[in-house]
Amino acid sequence: MIFRNALKLTGAASVIALSTFGAAPALAQNAAAGDPGATGLNDIVVTAQKREQKLQDVPVSIVAIGGQQIEEMKITDLRSIQGYVPNLSVLNSGVNPVVFIRGFGSGPNNVAFDQEVSVYLDGIYGGRGAQFSAPFFDLERMEVLRGPQGALFGRNTAAGAISLVSAKPGNSFEGYVSAGYDFERDGYEVSGVASGPLSDTLGVRLAGKIVRQDGYIRNLFNGKDDPQLRDELARLTVAWKPVDGVDITGKIEYGRHLLLGGVTVTGSLTEKTDFDKVGDVHYVSSNYAGSGVPEQSGIKSWNGVLTANFEVGDHTITAIGGFSKFDTRRFTAYDERSPDGTVPAGNANARFGNGFPENFEQWSGELRLTSPTGGLLEYVLGVYYDHSDYHLHQDSYYREIGGTITGHQTTDFDQRGDSYSVYGQGTLNFTPDLRLIAGLRYSHTSKDGFFTSGTVSGTPLNVIGPDRSGSLSESYLDPSATFQADLTPDVMFYASFGRGSKSGGFVSNTYNVAAEGFQFKPERSTNYEAGIKSTFADGKATLNVTVFRTEFDNLQQSAYDPDRRTFLTRNAAKARSQGVEMEMQLAPSRSLQFNASVAYLDAKFVDYPGAPCLAYETLAQCNSADPASIAAHNIAGLPLQFAPDWSGNIGVRHRLDIGDFNLVSNLNATFRSDYFIADGYSPIWGEQDGWAKLDGRIQFGPKSERWDIALIGRNLTNKKTRGAAIRLPASITGVTRSLNWMDEYRSLVLQGTVRF
Repeated sequence: MIFRNALKLTGAASVIALSTFGAAPALAQNAAAGDPGATGLNDIVVTAQKREQKLQDVPVSIVAIGGQQIEEMKITDLRSIQGYVPNLSVLNSGVNPVVFIRGFGSGPNNVAFDQEVSVYLDGIYGGRGAQFSAPFFDLERMEVLRGPQGALFGRNTAAGAISLVSAKPGNSFEGYVSAGYDFERDGYEVSGVASGPLSDTLGVRLAGKIVRQDGYIRNLFNGKDDPQLRDELARLTVAWKPVDGVDITGKIEYGRHLLLGGVTVTGSLTEKTDFDKVGDVHYVSSNYAGSGVPEQSGIKSWNGVLTANFEVGDHTITAIGGFSKFDTRRFTAYDERSPDGTVPAGNANARFGNGFPENFEQWSGELRLTSPTGGLLEYVLGVYYDHSDYHLHQDSYYREIGGTITGHQTTDFDQRGDSYSVYGQGTLNFTPDLRLIAGLRYSHTSKDGFFTSGTVSGTPLNVIGPDRSGSLSESYLDPSATFQADLTPDVMFYASFGRGSKSGGFVSNTYNVAAEGFQFKPERSTNYEAGIKSTFADGKATLNVTVFRTEFDNLQQSAYDPDRRTFLTRNAAKARSQGVEMEMQLAPSRSLQFNASVAYLDAKFVDYPGAPCLAYETLAQCNSADPASIAAHNIAGLPLQFAPDWSGNIGVRHRLDIGDFNLVSNLNATFRSDYFIADGYSPIWGEQDGWAKLDGRIQFGPKSERWDIALIGRNLTNKKTRGAAIRLPASITGVTRSLNWMDEYRSLVLQGTVRF
C-alpha cells in the first residue's frame, strides 16, 4: 500500500517539477537565504542531526531560513514563517500560536495540549505555544524539520520540530541600530545589537527590540485600530573559551508580547462573506459581557540556557542546562456586529466572553557525546531530563443569557510533569558515498493533573461538576532508520523511516468534564520518506524533492461543540497525510537569485468514530445531545484542518550596483489552495478560499554596508484571510453568527539601519 501510494505521488512530483520551473523565472526569494557564496547561492549550515552539516547533506526534509532574511523580510514570529515553508501552517486563534506541519498539529481548544510540533530555542525544548512567543530578533538561523523527529529531538515532535538559533558574540566588535515606521500600523520599532570580545577568551552580545504599533481592524466602538502591538525583547549572551577545546555560552532572554484588542470579525452562516470588503472593521464594547476586563492577549517570558562543549580527544561532550518561564493574561471578546453590519441594542451580542491566563515553569538538562566524523562509524549519544509546572485559569463572564442568567464562573487546572530520555544515533559509512543511519530514543513521561471549577458570582451557566484528578506514566520507543547514497558528488538520495510520540494528558478547560473523559491517550506517528537533494550548473542551482507518507494512531483532537457550548477532547483512531515537497534555487550570478518551493498534500482522517457533528448535518445524521448518535458518528475521509492541497512560494532577489552603492530588491509570493479552518467543516463559513500574498523589500545603501534605508512590505495586496472560525450559538448571543480570527493585513515599513 505504501509503495503503491508512493507511485501515485511520483506523478504529483512531476506536476510540481513542471510548475516550479515554469514559475521560477518570474519570482523567488530563498527560503534559506543568507549572504550568497561565490556561486551566488547560500551554503547554509544546520544542526538538524545534533552536529553541524551543510543543508544539502542532511537526509531530512528541512527548510533553513538565515538570519539575514529573517531581518530583511520582517519574519517576527512563528506566524510569519509560514509564507516561506510549504506544508507549514500556524494558527492565529487569539490564544497561543499552534503550528501544523503536513496537516498535523495540536488545535487550540484544549489549551493545555502539548504540541505536535515543538519549538527549540538554542536547544531548550518548548512544548507550549506561548513559550517562545516573544518577537523573533537577532537570530542566526531557523530550521524547520518536517516529519516526526522522535529519535533525536524526543517526545512531542510527532509532526516535526522548529529550531531557533540566536546569534552569538563574534571575534570582532560589531553592532547596529535600526529604526522603522509602519505607515499601515501607524507605529514604530527600534532595535539594536552590540557584540564583541572583552578579552581573548570572553565575548558578549547584547540585543534589544521595542515595537509600538496600532492594529489593522478599526473598532467602531472607540475608534482604535485593533490589536495594538506592544513588544519588547532583551537578550544577553556571553561566550567564554577559557582554554583550547572548551567553550561555554550562557544566554538570558526576557520577552513581552502584548496585543490590546482582538482580531475577530463577524461573518454570515448562510452565505460566504467577502472579508476583503467587510474585514476592515469590527465592534467590541468596553466592559464586554460585564467582565470589566479589556480584551487583550499578553505573554511575558524568561528563557535562559547554559551550553558547554568539551573536546575529549576526538570526541565532544556537550552539556545544556535550560530554564523557561512564562505568564500570560488573556481575555477574548467578540465582534458584536450582526451579519448585516448592525449592532443590536442592549449589548445583545456581547453576552459571553472568556479568558485563559497561564503560568508555566520548566527546568531541563541534556548531556550529549558526539564522535568525530569521517570514520567507519559516527555516533551521537545523549540523555535528557525536564521538569515542568503548569497552571491554567479560565474566566467565563456572561450576562442576561436566556434573559436572566448573569454571572462569573472559573476553572483551574494544575499539572506537574517529569520526563527523561536516553537516545543515540549512529552512522555506518559502508563507503564514502554509501551510509546507513539508525537512531533510537527511549522516553518516559509522568504527569499529575488536577481540575476544579466553580461559580464566583451570579447564576451558574455551566454545570459545575466534581473536581477531577489523574496521573499518567508513559514510555515510548522512537526508532529511525535512513539509507543515504551519494549518487554523484552533487546528487544525494535518501530513504527513511521514523516514529514520533506525543504524550497523553488531561482536559484542562471544559466544565463538568466526565471522569472517563478527563484523561486522553498518547498518540504515535510513523513516517516513510524518500528524497533527492541535488546541486548542478556548477553550483549555481539546487533542486530538492521529497515524497512522504505519515500515519497517526490515536491522534488527539479537541473540537468545539457550539450547541452544547463545550469542548470535546478525544483520540481520533487514525489519520494520515502523504504528499510531495520541492525546493529549487537558481543563481545565474552573484547579484541575482531565483527560488521556488511548492508542496502537494493529501491529509485526511482514516477512522474517527465519536467525532463531533458537522455543520451541514441534520439531526437524523448526527445529534450532539444524543451520546449514541455521537458514538456512531464517524468522519473518516474528511480532510484535516489547516491542510491545503497546494502550498508554496516563489521569489527573486536582485542586487544592482550603482557606483559605490547597492540597490537590493526582494520579492516573494506565497500561495495556498482552499483549506478548512473550523471544526464544523462548513463549506460556507468554515472553509478559507485559496489565496496568494506578496511580500517585497527594496533597500539602498553603500557597498560598505555601513548604513542602509529600506522600504518593506508584507501582504502588499492586502489580502484578508482567516486563521480560524467558529459558530457562535444563539444560546449565548442575540444573533447567531460566525466569528472569524483574521490574519494580519498589509504592513508597509520604512526602515533605516546604521552599522558599526
